[in-house]
This record gives sequence, structure tokens and C-alpha cells, in this order.
Amino acid sequence: NGAICIQPCPPPFHGETSFVCEDGKWQMLMDACASLDVQSLFQAIWHIDCTPQHCTSSLVVAVASFSFCSLIFSKLFSTLQRISEPDFSCIIPDILSSPAIPGNIADIVELLKKISLLLSENVNRGKMQVFTSMGFKRIANHILNSSIISSWAFVRDRNASSILLDSVNLFAGKLLLRNGSESIQEHFISTKGYSINKNTSGKSFDFSMEFNNTGNITGHMVIPEEELLKLPKTSKAISVAFPTLGAIIETSRLDPGFVNGMVLSVSLPEELQHILLTFEKVNKLENVEAQCVAWHSTERRWDNRACTMKSANISSVACICKHHHRTFRSFSILMSPTVLRNAVLDYITRVGLGLSIFSLILCLIIETIVWHHVTKTEITYMRHFCLVNIATSLLVADVLFILAAIVHNTALNYQLCVAATFFLHFFYLALFFWMFTLGLLILYGLLLIFFKITRSVFIVTAFSIGYGCPLVISILTVAITEPKNGYLRSGACWLNWYETKALLAFVVPALSIIVVNVVVVVVVVVKTGRSFVGEGCKSQDLSNVIRISKNVALLTPVLGLTWGFGLATIVDSFSLAFHVTFALLNAFQGFFILLFGTLLDRKTREALRMTCPSSRQKCSLAK
Repeated sequence: NGAICIQPCPPPFHGETSFVCEDGKWQMLMDACASLDVQSLFQAIWHIDCTPQHCTSSLVVAVASFSFCSLIFSKLFSTLQRISEPDFSCIIPDILSSPAIPGNIADIVELLKKISLLLSENVNRGKMQVFTSMGFKRIANHILNSSIISSWAFVRDRNASSILLDSVNLFAGKLLLRNGSESIQEHFISTKGYSINKNTSGKSFDFSMEFNNTGNITGHMVIPEEELLKLPKTSKAISVAFPTLGAIIETSRLDPGFVNGMVLSVSLPEELQHILLTFEKVNKLENVEAQCVAWHSTERRWDNRACTMKSANISSVACICKHHHRTFRSFSILMSPTVLRNAVLDYITRVGLGLSIFSLILCLIIETIVWHHVTKTEITYMRHFCLVNIATSLLVADVLFILAAIVHNTALNYQLCVAATFFLHFFYLALFFWMFTLGLLILYGLLLIFFKITRSVFIVTAFSIGYGCPLVISILTVAITEPKNGYLRSGACWLNWYETKALLAFVVPALSIIVVNVVVVVVVVVKTGRSFVGEGCKSQDLSNVIRISKNVALLTPVLGLTWGFGLATIVDSFSLAFHVTFALLNAFQGFFILLFGTLLDRKTREALRMTCPSSRQKCSLAK
């Protein structure tokens, strides 16, 4: 496995094909077989004849050669460029007659890149015939047609689709507008341009284009009126729509999310930043969540920091995006098939968090009232000390969870979102490490009966574990991933997963602590069962089962075992039942801590009864 085999292309093609061995079979890795010659095509545009005897037709040699012929020709070519006009008509038959294979796709991309870089400052319709019905319409069909998308996976340059996008954006940005507007509609690329100024009452670009043989998809871009007021002079706004380019970009990337709409590129004056975009979904799925993204032209990846979602429904998504002429000029929507959205889950989360916050506040109030009565011994002091910190950590985490949902707009509130994620990560880790401390305390009480620790040693140790470990993990996570722009996930103020796996900094400690606390519960169950062994009374069996079940029920929420149900959502991420169960158990964790950790504790109820007035009605809660 992993062996590479390279074979030359059969005539009349030039280049080579690479294969890699996977599971005992040869799989195609890269196909550079081509029948086109970029250098010859580019020379033909300027009516320059270079015979095969003087300059080779091989693309590799034409690009890499530094022979005397190449040096002399380059000087002559540069001079002729300045005094001649390009003619694209002579190359169209050669391109259209060539097969749409990966090698030819790469050559066409390279040709378009050269054209976009060397054309004059303004491009009128005459010079733009390569992009009109006589030229680029058929060339675009050749390399952007949905029927050949799979061929892009074997193009030798993994950035070819990004280069094509940059070339078209550069070329379209030079479009000369006649009579204040221009519209060039093709099958797989559409360009529209308008003249704009501060008196323009908003400007919109509407596209409806063929995606495949089943129908069209639409896209809509609007420049808000408040943005146009920033213009100091009359300028131009140009937008280009690509219905298939998003799918082509996917062939060279490993992102789990897929582009689910057309790609819309814009060329705007530097003064204009925020634009509104609406994308029709290609696949109108109900159980996935959309992400508004921008293509980072420098890093060549989709970036969610430049966009935020305004609204979404089953058929379309509306986005607010920040345009930047050097980095963010192309936009689309990603759909992640692993994100389950359901109204039931949202309702359970909202109700559960509200009840959890109220319960935790009540729990801390009760602990404050009965503190001096329930902490008279060392072991009870340690238990209630852990319980108070568990409740505090979960209370702060729940509040931060709500705030993070409010500031989830990572494009407009990026720094605030980073801060919210950091503290959310810290306090959720603190919750688990305090539950871990409580688990260790239970083991200490059961197994180390004759070993005593002082209260001061316990406090220092507990704080080091409960808050020290989470602080170190949280700081290291943000320090390692944030410089790479991989701290936040797309569309939410929470840890990234797909790019940097930052989420492991929460998942690994949490699951490890859950495993340890499961062992603690098992030890408690074993110890409880042994206390009845040898009594010889069958009537104790039912009491034994009830006692064990009560201990498990009491320990499950305060030791965080309910979080273990999250493993089920990982195994089957599309099961609504698993997600509802997980949401119920964890959104209501604060209520369960109040119930099982405080109200069902006998000493706490007795302390409440002592501190309450003599009226039995007012002490009904303690009972």
C-alpha cells in the first residue's frame, strides 16, 4: 500500500498518469495526459507562428524550458503584444475538439489565467468574445459542464479550480460597462455589471442558471443602500455566478461539508463591504444546517468568518457577507450532513436551560442557608464543597451557552465569539473536573477509611484539579489553534472540529472523566451489595436492589454520567431519538443536581427544617 506507479500517456497525448496502490489495487492518483498545448494556443491568439521544429509542443517543456529560443521568443512576443490585439476565435475549434480530460482541463485553466493577466485595462464586448456566445460559452461548457465534474478530481494541480475562479474574477473586474450596464449570460458562467453611485437606491443582481439536466438554481446579490452612500464617485459593481464551480472545488478538498448552491463572485469598490446574498439550495434537505461561507483566495479554502446567516428555510439561505477585494470575493453556502436540526431539540434545550439555571440558583441558595449545619464533619464539608463548585460551574456554563448563541455571528462579533468560546470551554471543563474530584472523594471515603486528609490540603488539591486543569487545557487550545484561524467552528461560538480538531480538547477530558466516574459508581454498587451478603435473609433482596438503584440515580447527574449518552449521537448522528434523549438528560442536569444532590439529601432536609420558621407550611419544601 502507498506505492506509486507512473506511466507515460499513449499517443497522440503527451504527459503522464500516476497511480497509487490502495488495498492491493491500483487507483488513479493524477492524470496529466493532454492533447492541447498552452504555449501554442496562447501564441495563436496573437497571430504568432512557432513551429514544432523550434519550440516543442509539450506543455511541460514549453513552461520549464529556458533555452535560447525561449529567451529570444519571449522578447519578441512581449513587443508584439503591445502593438497587436488578441483574437480568440482561432483557438476555439482546437479547444472544443479536444476531449474534456484532466490534462486538457489543466491546460485550459492555465490559458485562461494567462489571458486574464495580459489583457488590457478595460475589456469591452469585442475583446470579451471568449466569454460570450462565440467563445467562452462553449469553453465554459467544456470545463465547467456538470457532466465532467468527476474529471477535475484527477487534475494535476489541486488548486486548478481556485485558479480558474481567480482568473475569471480578475477578468470580469476589467469589464467595460456600456450605457451603465452589461450582462453576459452563458450556460455555466454568467456575468452582470452595473454603474453605481451614492444616489443609487440599492442594486441587485439576479441569476437563474442551469445546474444539471434536472433544472436551474437561482442566486441573488444585493448591495444595500446604506453601503452605496459610502461611494465618493461613480463606480462599477460586477457579479459572476457559477452554478457548478462549488461542486468542482469539492473534488480537490477533504471538507465534510458540501457546497449546496451556486458560487457568487463580486467585484466592488473598496468602500463597499457588506452585501446581502440569497442562495437557492441544490439539495433541499431538512436534517442539515446551512453555513454561509466566503472563499479565501489566499488560503484557498472556505471561511465562515466573513459571513453570517440572516435567515434560512428548506429551499434557500440568506447571508450577510463582508466583501474584501483581496481575500473574500466569492461566496456560497455549505451544508454539513452531520448537523441535525429539529424544533423538538430546540424547544427541549431552551426549556431545559431555563429550568437548569433556575434550579442551580436555588441549589446555591439552599447550600448557603444550610452550609454551617451540613459541613460539621470533614467528609460532609468536602462533599458539599464539590457540589457547590459543580453547581457554580454548570450555572456559569449555561449562561455562557445562551450568550454564545446570541453572539454566534462570527463575522461581525469574531473577538467576542472567541472570548465566549474560551470561557464556555473553561467552565464546561471545570464542571467535569469538579465531578471528577467528587468521584475521587467518594472513592476516598469508601476505600481509604483510615487515611485522613486535612481540609486545607483538600481545598488546594480540589482547586488545582477543578479549575487549574481546565485553565491549562483552555489556554493551550486557544493558543495553538487561534493563530491558524482554527479555534471556532463554522456558524457557532464553539470549538472547531473539521480543520484543527480543537473539540478534542473538550471531548477527550470529558469522556475520560466519565469513564473514571463510571468505575466509581461500579465500586459504590459493589460496596452496597456486599453489605447485605451473609445476612441470610431473602427479604433483603428487594431492599438491596432499591438501595443500589437509589445510589446510581443519586450519583448519575452529579458525576456527569448522563453525558455518556453523547456517544450514541456520535454512533448514529441522524437518530432523533438519541439526540432527544441526550438533550433531555443534559439540558435538565441543573434540575437533577438540585433534586438528587440537594433536596433528596437527608441532612440537607433536616438542616432546612431547623432553619425554617415553625410553620409546617413554610417548611413543606424541606419535607
